[in-house]
Amino acid sequence: MTDPADRLTAAAEAAGEDEVERTLRPATLDEFIGQEGVRERMGIFLEAARQRDEALDHTLLAGPPGLGKTSLAAIVARELDVGFHITSGPVLERKGDLAAVLTALEPRDVLFIDEIHRLNRAVEEVLYPAMEDFKLDVMLGQGPAARTLRLDLPPFTLVGATTRTGLLTTPLLGRFGVVQRLEYYNREELAEIIQRSAGLMDVEVSPEGALAMAGRARGTPRIANRLLRRVRDVAQVSGARVIDDSVTQEALTLLRVDNLGLEDIDRQILERLIVTFEGLPVGLGTLADAIGEASDTIEDVYEPFLLQEGLIKRTPRGRVATPRAYRHLGHEPPSDDQANLF
Repeated sequence: MTDPADRLTAAAEAAGEDEVERTLRPATLDEFIGQEGVRERMGIFLEAARQRDEALDHTLLAGPPGLGKTSLAAIVARELDVGFHITSGPVLERKGDLAAVLTALEPRDVLFIDEIHRLNRAVEEVLYPAMEDFKLDVMLGQGPAARTLRLDLPPFTLVGATTRTGLLTTPLLGRFGVVQRLEYYNREELAEIIQRSAGLMDVEVSPEGALAMAGRARGTPRIANRLLRRVRDVAQVSGARVIDDSVTQEALTLLRVDNLGLEDIDRQILERLIVTFEGLPVGLGTLADAIGEASDTIEDVYEPFLLQEGLIKRTPRGRVATPRAYRHLGHEPPSDDQANLF
């Protein structure tokens, strides 16, 4: 049984990590590194909204986890100098939960809903008139005596974030005037983010060390900053004053992050596909049970990068590992005749 003191310590460490993460987030569009097209378009939309003294059109930010959707939503509010309210789809369980959030908004405020694709459908229906007409329908009473009261809402901007655009209903998706998709970052952009974060953390990182971390950060700033914090720990304990390539390689080996950025859970997924299931197509639920992870976690967190790197592919019958995955883990890829069977 876990000691209560250990649980408190773990919670405190997690809270500390979250606080560090928040301090590393960019505060303005100028500080936001990468996503050039998104930044350029958002800059134009924000400037137009400022000139008209209006709320920005409702905005949907899509893309894999850790690419900066929350940071970009906060930047929107800061650039417009308005209030920023944050919640998430799973938290809004009842219509009253959303109504309480909406009625607390001031004119032109930004309401950020993370994981908006996980909104309860009944709650989602409350959003339609709120987004389109800035009206909130409230039901008073029950049964035959029930009546609807329509409240006016101040003009506001809803910024929704999703990792799975395909799960959004057509009526909700159609009410977003701005839709932006964030893509994985390249190595140079991640190295620049690492150097910026290192400066904020008062840590010296050589260009080679930054590139080494960037190469294993899976194209994701959140992972890049996490690796930086862990490499900093190794450098501190070993007495290294500068995080160079050798210190970085030592730390990443200790963390079991390989040259493609794969961690233990990624290798488990590939090993199950290659060894446990002998290269046969595997359904998502079966794969999740085999490695002890939730299906949503595999689909949202791990699969996008594995697909991007060409290590797995989806077939009508299930997931299969690619020849590149076989070679990366030191296995002999199946012959063409065997592969064609799947």
